[in-house]
Amino acid sequence: MVLGSLKPHAEILQIPPTYLPHRWSPGNYASMWHTPETPLPFNLVSTIVISVCATVIVLLVAIPAAYYTARRRFPGKMAFLGLVLITQMLQPVVLVTGLIREFFALGINDTWLAMILVNSAFNLSFAVWILHSFFASIPVEVEEAAQLDGLNRRQILTRVSLPLVWPGIVTATIFAFVSCWNEFAASLVVLTTAQNQPLSVALTKFIGQYDTAWQYVFAISTVGIVPVVILFALIEKRLVAGLTAGSVK
Repeated sequence: MVLGSLKPHAEILQIPPTYLPHRWSPGNYASMWHTPETPLPFNLVSTIVISVCATVIVLLVAIPAAYYTARRRFPGKMAFLGLVLITQMLQPVVLVTGLIREFFALGINDTWLAMILVNSAFNLSFAVWILHSFFASIPVEVEEAAQLDGLNRRQILTRVSLPLVWPGIVTATIFAFVSCWNEFAASLVVLTTAQNQPLSVALTKFIGQYDTAWQYVFAISTVGIVPVVILFALIEKRLVAGLTAGSVK
């Protein structure tokens, strides 16, 4: 894909195909931002805003929900956790008709907010399930010792439990962010304005009935992978720090 993004259009289509470009075309990465098919800079911003906001919402809701289900006993607890897992079987494309009707009623159709809510809802269940297992693995004695030191429930969660479940938070973060970043079906239907569409939808604008601008398809796909790689590289360092903090505690 990377090598294809550095080839001219004619060389990509030639037979027999070439592995290394005969004529390197790094200008594909510059010209793709000014193509008439779609406003690509706006598409990139849209993807970043939707993915980051949805991931933050998922974590803000999943962490306390998972902590509560791991530390509290209540009727129907296992049924609730099973229902949370079953919701992973549902995809946005299955409910897209109902979602559009709701978004029209709320006046948020074709907006970033609509896709932020969709991505948050459909990634929340997996994050709760993953974090629940991490919180449940923490010995109760650790929190009891923290209570004896005078910490309240909120302080126990933020100062003791969260550092111990940091690997789970990293897992939930990566899963939610990558899922939001790559989401396609709901965005294709909900977001109709070209400037609001994410990269996954904008990519289809370069695939025509008679020809495909493969040099731009490869270049945009490469650019789309970069933020995910950077996120993993940054969080990997935090993951090691979280494991160290957990061992000390």
